[in-house]
Amino acid sequence: MWRDREQGTGWQGASLVAITYVYFLIFAQFAFLHRLDALGITGTHLKAVMAAMALGGVGLSLLAPRTQRWASPRLRVRVGLAVCAAAAFLALLPLGTAAGFGVALLIGAGLGLLTVTLVTHLRQWSGSHPLFKVALGTGTGYLLCNIPPFFAASAQVHAVAAGLLCAAGIGIVPLDAAEQPAEAIAAPRRSLPFPLVVACFAALVWLDSAAFFIIQNTPLLKAGTWQGTAHLWVNAVLHWSAALASAWLLTRRGLGFVLSAAFVVLACACLLLLEPAHALPASVLYPVGVSLYSVALVAYPSLLAPAASAAERGRQAGWIYALAGWVASALGIGMGQNLGHVPPAFVACAGAVVLSPWLLGMLRERRREIALTAVLLCVGYAAYRAMPAAHSVAASTAVERGRQVYISEGCIHCHSQYVRPGTRDELLWGPAQSVAAVRSEQPPLIGNRRQGPDLAEVGVRRSPLWLKAHFYDPRQVSGASIMPSFAFLFRDERGADLVAYLASLQGPDAQKHITEEENWEPAPASWAQAGSADGAQLYARFCATCHDADGRTRIQWKTSFKRLPPDLARGPYFYLPPAEMRNMRLVRLAQITRFGLPGTDMPGHEYLGDVQIASLSLWLMQRMDQPMSANRNPIHTGDRP
Repeated sequence: MWRDREQGTGWQGASLVAITYVYFLIFAQFAFLHRLDALGITGTHLKAVMAAMALGGVGLSLLAPRTQRWASPRLRVRVGLAVCAAAAFLALLPLGTAAGFGVALLIGAGLGLLTVTLVTHLRQWSGSHPLFKVALGTGTGYLLCNIPPFFAASAQVHAVAAGLLCAAGIGIVPLDAAEQPAEAIAAPRRSLPFPLVVACFAALVWLDSAAFFIIQNTPLLKAGTWQGTAHLWVNAVLHWSAALASAWLLTRRGLGFVLSAAFVVLACACLLLLEPAHALPASVLYPVGVSLYSVALVAYPSLLAPAASAAERGRQAGWIYALAGWVASALGIGMGQNLGHVPPAFVACAGAVVLSPWLLGMLRERRREIALTAVLLCVGYAAYRAMPAAHSVAASTAVERGRQVYISEGCIHCHSQYVRPGTRDELLWGPAQSVAAVRSEQPPLIGNRRQGPDLAEVGVRRSPLWLKAHFYDPRQVSGASIMPSFAFLFRDERGADLVAYLASLQGPDAQKHITEEENWEPAPASWAQAGSADGAQLYARFCATCHDADGRTRIQWKTSFKRLPPDLARGPYFYLPPAEMRNMRLVRLAQITRFGLPGTDMPGHEYLGDVQIASLSLWLMQRMDQPMSANRNPIHTGDRP
């Protein structure tokens, strides 16, 4: 009797599924990353730490069903929960890269052991209506993660909550029970080959992970999906409802139908995310698609797979979670990082995998209709190709072609085209833009990251010649640039088209911004902190290439300048007040240095601070004040003015 009470009615199984999902979603996939960022673990160090998590997850997913050290499923689940709890609490410490690597390895190992063991023996702990219990646990896990106060809490709160939930889970793991045949949950259907099932889950997890990363790291998309109490509550309800619907569909229509439905919904969401204006419908479809396949991801290895024993179910679960759960997830995140969107071609490839059972069935049952359709399509294509050339669409302009080059070369990954209102962007890059104006573009090029300057008004701030010289050798004309050379684009018309597109980026308020620049001057305190020695070094790095008689850019592009830049060792000094107006001349030097000269090839140096601008201006003023005969180049002689 006591054993029957300990076994319960299956709610323990549902609770363990919910705890596992909460831990993975809110901590391993979300809060732990924020915690690492707060600790300064970024870049290649972050990739190494996350690789450790994947290594632990893949390793234990594959090893858990094969080890005989802990024969008791109850003990294995408890060990997995204990490792997960310990990792969550350790994440609260001030970790370095090595310690972060170790904690990530624990997270992956704990989850690998927990998930594979849990689904292998879940039918023992789910009581009656096991599929409903799986759906309820999955939906509840997603619902809890989307409750606004919990979702918006700090990474430390998430870590503590995840650790406490795992600790609580240790106490509710039911006793081991004898292997029992699974309760019949659906009419017999044609089963899918196991490799195809793994491929289908991998494709769905890949799409899910890529979309999740893109939404989280694109402000416009995040604002339309996961920001705000209303959005979060809607997401919570959609996840919970879709999870229950998935259980019903698995019972009535089978695994193939649920995976196909999940793909169609997720694919639509990924394609809608290509346009920020469509974030709202994407935010409805995304949680539905995720919950549809997530229930199947637990239910298949535990209840639906045609496995003869628990050992075989464990091996199948290990391969599913290693390949689909960990590897495909990492590949999806990598796609989001590197591309910033889910390519439609990849969506089509994923669809070919997930929908293949339906497509093959249709091919078997509708051979004649498909053959006739194929013949008609071939005839139509041949007729189209035979149409006179007069019907072809006119060639696009250089600006339109250049925009396509900008997209295809990945410029969006390092440069934004959105001047954020109410920030220092407005002084540096140009007038602020409205979100509506950005959304009206097809597609919007707001950018993924800002490793380089914003380009929304670059046509005002940089001349076509400067842009071309910068593409040839970025560090020659911008000493701080980390941009690679794109000289290869000028082997054909792509380079000229890209320059034409960037030169066209000029907003309607450009003249107003020029007026604001002319009224700017460095903060008064910066003059006191400035030093001419620093100015000499800045000149060598940023200015000598054009303003020294033997400067590389001056020599290479000598015949292309609108006006040859003055040799600052000799003059003449255009665009400056007379020499006797020293203070006005110093301020004007600072303005030209900071913002350049619109209408000329002189660029600005917006990224330099006020002290650097003041130092450079002071050094230039001292150089101009020297007698002409004494004006040697101190950059090359080692002298100081």
